[in-house]
Amino acid sequence: MVTLPDGRLVPPPHSDERTQLESWLDFHRETLALKCSGLDDRQLRETSVEPSPLTLLGLLQHMTHVERNWFQIVLAGRDIPPVYTPEQRGGFLLDADRDSGQVIADWRAEVARAREATAAASLDDCGKLTEAQARFAGESTASLRWILVHMIEEYARHNGHADLIRERIDGVTGI
Repeated sequence: MVTLPDGRLVPPPHSDERTQLESWLDFHRETLALKCSGLDDRQLRETSVEPSPLTLLGLLQHMTHVERNWFQIVLAGRDIPPVYTPEQRGGFLLDADRDSGQVIADWRAEVARAREATAAASLDDCGKLTEAQARFAGESTASLRWILVHMIEEYARHNGHADLIRERIDGVTGI
């Protein structure tokens, strides 16, 4: 595999479907980590642009929430609470008592649990959706394949936000 100067692995251009999906998801996970690297707690809490409360730390919290939801709750069917409450808008709203080190550790732990949940699953294995998710998807279940594609899309969307927030904080740009 090719490694970018920043250390991220470039997904292989020729591989099986599972490798493609997992490699692209890992690439986008590490892109978000890269966008947050080298910043202190105050910088990670800087908002993007008024009136939005969007921050890099909020993006990490949200993705922690999303990782748990799709891999632990939906796919693995675990009866565990979401990471963030509805009042925290899926992790976007920050808690002054949680420092960035803990948020990053929580996110990394959920990514590790997601990898564990998918390790023995086939792309065709399905998880049960909530009623709201089922209305969106038009089905009561979603395959691991669908979940991986959705997660790639979710990270890619938020990595675009992270690009703009990081550039506003210290001028750093890049892929």
